[in-house]
Amino acid sequence: MSKKTLLNSKDIEIILHRLACQLIENHNDFSNTVLIGLQPRGAYLANRLADLLKTDYHIKDLQLGLLDITFYRDDFRRREEPLAATSTNINFLVEDKKVVIIDDVLFSGRSVRAALTAIQSFGRPKNIELLVLIDRRFSRHLPIQPNYRGRQVDAINEEKVLVSWKETDHKDAVYIEQR
Repeated sequence: MSKKTLLNSKDIEIILHRLACQLIENHNDFSNTVLIGLQPRGAYLANRLADLLKTDYHIKDLQLGLLDITFYRDDFRRREEPLAATSTNINFLVEDKKVVIIDDVLFSGRSVRAALTAIQSFGRPKNIELLVLIDRRFSRHLPIQPNYRGRQVDAINEEKVLVSWKETDHKDAVYIEQR
């Protein structure tokens, strides 16, 4: 299997700042907006964006939650091995809030569909937006599109997009792997 680097750590840093600025343009002080990272991989992106918004852009009182969608997935019972759930950490209601769902890669759209169902347990949002680091636009099974995207990738189905985070993989990078 060959692996090609799509984004290096500098590219990711630039993209994170651009995404933070786009969020600020649309949500100002975030007084009525919450960020929700999808567990497990979207949590790294959500935490990074929240830290950037707080430290570099001085957004105060930013609400960040992490959502596990394991049991809301439509393939939950179709796997040979049971899925391992992670934790949900949302200590606020989303009732009448603008919600930004954050994930690392948008592939088929099934994870986002599961997140839309799961988020209803925390109230009825005023509006929901989607932010992804990588948008694999030709792989969609559902009519779901991101409001904010770091990079659009035209990968074919045999190719896999791998996102490495320094928190777990010792460096930030995005790769396309040939199977």
